[in-house]
Amino acid sequence: QVQLVESGGGLVQAGGSLRLSCAASGSIFRINSMGWYRQAPGKSRELVATSTSAGSTNYADSVKGRFTISRDNAKNTVYLQMNSLKPEDTAVYYCNANIVGSNFFPRDYWGQGTQVTVSS
Repeated sequence: QVQLVESGGGLVQAGGSLRLSCAASGSIFRINSMGWYRQAPGKSRELVATSTSAGSTNYADSVKGRFTISRDNAKNTVYLQMNSLKPEDTAVYYCNANIVGSNFFPRDYWGQGTQVTVSS
């Protein structure tokens, strides 16, 4: 069984910063990609940033230059540093990981979500 546990959400004023963390645990053979998605009220879940095991990253246009994704492979953890936050960044942020488990088949896992609220 694999679990993703997120932390670091909260309330911040516009222009402020937050750092999200997501740690994977359980029967992990290999972690492929890890990333962050978000879902605002009344909207669909959207990609924020992803990071592959090879180190390549991908960002939504709306967060480029403000957010940075990074990984600590030794700790099976992915981080999202969010700077210059805007009210439109308010959403529930979900961690996602594509993990090869003990059955040697890859599958996607999701965290429980962490609320980020940016006040104007």
